[in-house]
Amino acid sequence: MLVVDDNKVIRQLIRVNLELEGFEVVTAGDGAECLDLVHRVRPDVITLDVAMPRLDGLQTATRLRSDPRTGHLPLAIVSACTPYEVDHGVAAGVDAFLAKPFEPSELVRLVRRLIERGRTAALDGGPGAGRAESAAG
Repeated sequence: MLVVDDNKVIRQLIRVNLELEGFEVVTAGDGAECLDLVHRVRPDVITLDVAMPRLDGLQTATRLRSDPRTGHLPLAIVSACTPYEVDHGVAAGVDAFLAKPFEPSELVRLVRRLIERGRTAALDGGPGAGRAESAAG
């Protein structure tokens, strides 16, 4: 897992909740750091905040999708998103959205679904990006 958020408290909250469920988690403070780490970490899922310095979550998602090495990775926006940001996230190829504030159990369910979807897509030989969903759905 690669968790990308400029807020240290949120990064730690997400990290702890996922580690308690057995996930290995690496964090990044913004999209630029994410792009630096992604090839070394090789995560199964990336969560992105939207509003971050240097490179925001939507720009990061676009860059990840345009790179053949990362285009298949399941991406989730974990942010207090406006409808405008959701529309742009879908256009950028984001797989799922989880609104802040969120329940830790919602986060875990979403990550499990995205990992499973990524594995299924890898077996099918297709990209991991599919229909965008919310944590509820």
